[in-house]
Amino acid sequence: MNFIRAYFDEVTNCLSHFNQAITEFKNLRKRNGRLFIIGIGGSAANSSHAANDFRKLCMINAIAPVDNISEITARTNDEGFDNIFIDSLLVSKISGKDLLLIFSVGGGNLKKKVSINIIKAIKFVKKKK
Repeated sequence: MNFIRAYFDEVTNCLSHFNQAITEFKNLRKRNGRLFIIGIGGSAANSSHAANDFRKLCMINAIAPVDNISEITARTNDEGFDNIFIDSLLVSKISGKDLLLIFSVGGGNLKKKVSINIIKAIKFVKKKK
């Protein structure tokens, strides 16, 4: 019985977060903000696909910086892989009316040096508010 209760509690929690996300996306569209979607590895492919769906189905200006592979490789070559998202968001002039959506399996780990570029992007966007 505890398993069933825990399961339904988790489903309820997930639905609450899902509803919050829908509200955020609706508000983003109302204020004409942009949705930046980032991810590395398979999550980069998911980012690209999601940007397409947000643009096509939701009428939200969605951008996946990884779609510009020439820019990503140039930035990696010149500034290092850890800064690819910060530099892209800086050039795009991300602002307080925009949102950053992240796809990540591991979530990043500074100590283990995993997905540092995603962690740096999160810190950068928080500074930009």
